[in-house]
Amino acid sequence: MKEVRTRFAPSPTGYLHIGGARTALFNWLFARHHGGKFVLRIEDTDRSRSREEFLADILDSLSWLGLHWDEGPYFQSQRMELYREHAERLLDEGKAYRCYCTPEELEEMRKRALAEGRKPKYDGRCRYRKDQPDLPYAIRFKAPLDGVTVVEDLLRGKVTFRNEELDDLIIVRSDGTPTYNFVVVVDDALMGITHVIRGDDHLNNTPRQILLYRALGYPVPKFAHLPLILGTDRTRLSKRHGATAVSAYREMGYLPEAMVNYLARLGWSYGDQEIFSLGELVEKFSLENVSKSPAVFDPEKLLWLNAHYIKEEPPEEIARRLLPFLKEEGIEVNLGEKLIKAVKTLQPRAKTLKEMASQAAFYFRPPTSYDQKGVEKFFTERASEFLERFKEAIKGVPFTEEALEATFRRLCDELEIKTKDAAQAVRLALTGRTVSPGLFEVMDVLGPEEVIKRIELAQTVCGRPAHAAEADRTPGV
Repeated sequence: MKEVRTRFAPSPTGYLHIGGARTALFNWLFARHHGGKFVLRIEDTDRSRSREEFLADILDSLSWLGLHWDEGPYFQSQRMELYREHAERLLDEGKAYRCYCTPEELEEMRKRALAEGRKPKYDGRCRYRKDQPDLPYAIRFKAPLDGVTVVEDLLRGKVTFRNEELDDLIIVRSDGTPTYNFVVVVDDALMGITHVIRGDDHLNNTPRQILLYRALGYPVPKFAHLPLILGTDRTRLSKRHGATAVSAYREMGYLPEAMVNYLARLGWSYGDQEIFSLGELVEKFSLENVSKSPAVFDPEKLLWLNAHYIKEEPPEEIARRLLPFLKEEGIEVNLGEKLIKAVKTLQPRAKTLKEMASQAAFYFRPPTSYDQKGVEKFFTERASEFLERFKEAIKGVPFTEEALEATFRRLCDELEIKTKDAAQAVRLALTGRTVSPGLFEVMDVLGPEEVIKRIELAQTVCGRPAHAAEADRTPGV
């Protein structure tokens, strides 16, 4: 069996889009499933819109997703001589011709066709021209005037196009630059691409490309056109639906494993299974299980999946990935035991790494203020007494979650204070918040010296009128 070769061919005119990432993933999975090769090609012939930052984003995003390419990246801007050679060959063989029509003539042609109720297409006036005036010219492909071209689509089956509707497309513009439909055929043929898996917005290009393959004498690859990705309102996914660039989700603290899992399920299924490792995706992926209907991008489903992966990953790995997000919070910390223990307490709660970094901040700097409603409700005189007794009591017990909890409950009974009120007072003292991971987990992460220090800090506020306590707080403490 011939080696399977797929490709992903983005243009560096924007950041890697969710739709492009799914196309890349399906090509990568198909190649890996069949033991083939995945080729990366950069279609950068539009020099006015191509930018280095977009190229860097595409390469970084693919690498972040784990979609490593076997060949490339190839750059179309470096292959112009190949395209010129192929265009000249078609001219020499009478399969293409020089078109001397000016933009004004083409516009007039278009208007006349529309006025007469016809499809606006080139009327072929230069097709049989014998002279070669010293004028600027484009090169047009001489398409068949009748018959049909059939696309044998691996997802849709046979799709038939009437050749008379296809027009004599320009393959080289008058400024010498080749056009998309031409260069993609030359590249795919010379790179030995066996399967072209791409969005169905390219379907109308496919019959033109098939005719070019045949005219150039190259084998026609197999095609599969993926349905579009829609927003939750079932219109084409765009920025009005929220972030659409892969890098935006990376910056928000999504895990690549979650993104790959989610993208794979955008239009592909394997029974009722929702969670897939990369290895499982490679093993199970097939085009037969790709839906023919558009997929809906649901940010809430992606967020749920990301939370699942955060919970399931080893805390050491999450801690490592959390470091740059902590840095964004102004927290410089080493990958040590304290951070790993902190991550363990937050894994069941955080949905993104960015959210986790915000939640983790209190572990690495004491409160500079306290939740106002919490102060009014829980920093009472009774709580002040409890904090004093608790602070002294924990100095004489092993600093373990079990010993701390036993000491806490014994004091609640002795002072006849509700455990909830006491717990919230201690939580507020340690974190500045009324919501946090388990109280004794928090104390275990902070350690005895920091717990005592924070309780003493809170005692300057606890038991006093809230407005007075706030006025006396030292900024930045």
